[in-house]
Formats: sequence, structure tokens, C-alpha cells
Amino acid sequence: MSTRRALDVQSRGKMDIGILGPLTVRSAGREAAPTAPKPRQLLALLAARTGHVVPMEVLVDELWEHDPPASAVTVIQTYIVLLRRSLAATLQISTEEVAHDVLPYTGWGYQLLLQDEGGHDADSFARHAEQGRRELAGGDYQRATMSLQCALQIWRGPALADVRIGPQLLAHRISLEESRTVAVEQRIEADLHLGRHHQLIGELSGLVVQDPLHERTHSLLMISQYRSGRPAQALETFRRLHKNLREELGIEPSPHVRKIHQRILSGDISLLLPTESLDPSRRSAA
Repeated sequence: MSTRRALDVQSRGKMDIGILGPLTVRSAGREAAPTAPKPRQLLALLAARTGHVVPMEVLVDELWEHDPPASAVTVIQTYIVLLRRSLAATLQISTEEVAHDVLPYTGWGYQLLLQDEGGHDADSFARHAEQGRRELAGGDYQRATMSLQCALQIWRGPALADVRIGPQLLAHRISLEESRTVAVEQRIEADLHLGRHHQLIGELSGLVVQDPLHERTHSLLMISQYRSGRPAQALETFRRLHKNLREELGIEPSPHVRKIHQRILSGDISLLLPTESLDPSRRSAA
């Protein structure tokens, strides 16, 4: 992008992209995301891969999967024209500038470019979450819980909540939601290290109801219950997990969860210590 064009785009309003919730592509309060399902789906995929070229065949696969019409490429080109007009109106620049600097064609696909002054909620989430992960690994639990909470507060709902989802966006949504789950677990672990087990029982109880096969949240709930003086509830949490895994998947709980169960059964006092590592990848004692 030339210096003159870059300054022109930035002076008329930075573009902010949001995919951690309903899709938003806006500048100075003006929304560029269309309401029509397929153009919105196309923009969502470009927004999810901001800065990367999305090949035409990937765009076709997202919009029509295994049954694209013969005119699929032409239809996508028409959608791109509409998106460029919408972005031009939002950024208050010409469609030619949008085609060159914001939504260009590379010869084999399209890419959505974010100017230096713009923001992307998925990038912001990733930065805060990575900072929290490093702080947790380094034992700075107070900062870790703050960083991870900042990351989680960026979410406005399920990823791409109001977008029709094809195979490409589905994979991206699953990846984003998994990253969110990991951040929640790491924030809870940091809170446990800070001695907040009483406050965590309600949150963790809701999480195990949402996902009755998720071993990590069950293990954190068991520890919170045990540290809160509720060993019987902790053992019941394990019993339900064991039953669900056997009935749904035909497997046993992992060695890590079984070890926590045995330590609770034996009344292991060291499990009550909030300084003990709860991440089996960092220490196998928990």
C-alpha cells in the first residue's frame, strides 16, 4: 500500500473486525457486514483469515460444499463487488482503493487486509490469552487471572454466532472455541492457586453440565470441592464423569483424573495446598 493511500484510508476511519460473537466489520460506527446470508458468510471467512489469501476453491467449498453451481466463481465475484462497495461506504474511500488496499484479488484468491490502526478481536484475545498462559507458567497467578479474564471479556457470544457456517468456518469456529475453553481452564487454575476454590464451585458445576465428558473441568471441580471441605461431592463428581465416559465413549477416565480421585479417597492433605501445580503437563504430582 502506498504511503498516500495508507494515510488516506487511516484518516477516514480505522476498520475493526469482530468474529468472537456476531460478525462485525465496522469503522467509526458504520457497519460493512451485509445481512444477506451468502455474502455475509463470504465476508466472515475473509475476516476469519484476515491478512491471508483465501483461494477461490476454498471460498467455493465454504459457500456450497460438495454441490457448487457452474456459476460459483462468477457469483463469488459478484459478492466481492458488493462487499467492496459496502467497505468503501464504511471506510469512506473509493471502491478502487478498497480493491487495491482492503479487499484485493491476488490472482488465485482474495484477502481482507487490516490497516495498521485497525483491530481484530481474535488477535486481541490471542495476545491476552498468551500473556496469561506465560504468567501462569511462571507462577504469577494474580497477573495470569487478570490477563486471562481480559482475554475472555473480549468474547461477545459464540464465535460467528449469526453467520451461516460451512466446512471452512466450522473448522475455524471449533478452533476458536477450543482456545476459549483453554483460557477459561487456565483462568480457573490461576484462581485456584489464589485460594478461590469456594467461588469457583458454581462456575465449574455449570461447565461440567455443559460438557459432561470434559475431564479437565471435572478434575478442577473435584479439587475445588475437596479444598472447600466437600470430599463426598468431589467423589460424586468423579463417579458421574466415570459413568458418562463409560456409557458414551466406552473408556475410563485419564490417569491424571484417576490419580486426583485416589488422592481424595486417601485424604491427601497436600492436595489442599493452593501452591501445588494443577497442570499435569508441568508436574505429574497433581
